[in-house]
Amino acid sequence: MSDPTSQTTTTAGTPGRIDTSKPHSARFWNYFVGGKDNYEVDREIGDHIKEIFPGLVDVAVASRHFLGRAVRHLAEEQGIRQFLDVGTGLPTADNTHQVAQSVAPDARIVYVDNDPVVLAHAHALLTSTPKGRTAYLDADLYDPEAVLEAAAGTLDLSRPVALMILNTLGHVGDYAQARDLVRRLMAGLPSGSHLVISDSTATSEGMIAASEAYNASGAVPYHVRAVEEIGGFFDGLELVEPGIVQVTKWRANPDDSANFTAVDAYCGVGRKP
Repeated sequence: MSDPTSQTTTTAGTPGRIDTSKPHSARFWNYFVGGKDNYEVDREIGDHIKEIFPGLVDVAVASRHFLGRAVRHLAEEQGIRQFLDVGTGLPTADNTHQVAQSVAPDARIVYVDNDPVVLAHAHALLTSTPKGRTAYLDADLYDPEAVLEAAAGTLDLSRPVALMILNTLGHVGDYAQARDLVRRLMAGLPSGSHLVISDSTATSEGMIAASEAYNASGAVPYHVRAVEEIGGFFDGLELVEPGIVQVTKWRANPDDSANFTAVDAYCGVGRKP
């Protein structure tokens, strides 16, 4: 029997073991947005879920477009020059640093993840304009203080930072714990910082069925939440218009053919007073 893992070497030169016997959320999402960094097991569950709920592909693509609009808004209109992207996932097109530095070449971006799949591809995230800087941290969402301490090696935490947590908090099964993790991360950032969140939501029978099928596959579970719970992550912050909305409707360009009328994913951007 072949070993159901893939050996890889990280950018730090440390060998990592990637389990290819079970689906993986970053690879699964990568498949849905048209990437090539996935395995047969990811494509199998992806194709199965497409049969159950084809709309999940729209969720993946639309969520990626939201990332670009949110980063562009923060860099262009709010003057944000620092981004902390927690739960990075696999790099595709228009990553946070690419969007931010297209607007502000001096922007600094720190990516955070703790998965060997993502770590193996971190070199793709470590490109930067000469004036800016990017870094990748092998760190854990469940230890916010350690994330902030390590990020301070690249970011000036006395100046506003945009905290990006996209399609990640669903992995935290306990809602109270998820809110606490967000609170602790924001507590370490100064006034004028922003929180950007998007996540799949339990807003249709199809999405709920897709979530159940994914969780039954052996992958690390992902919990879809109510829209009100997405809003709860922003308690104490000033919501940027249009508030908590579907990812397709957050400052969408009406001429963008990639927009979809309705998806089971909601988002928000909030400013720390």
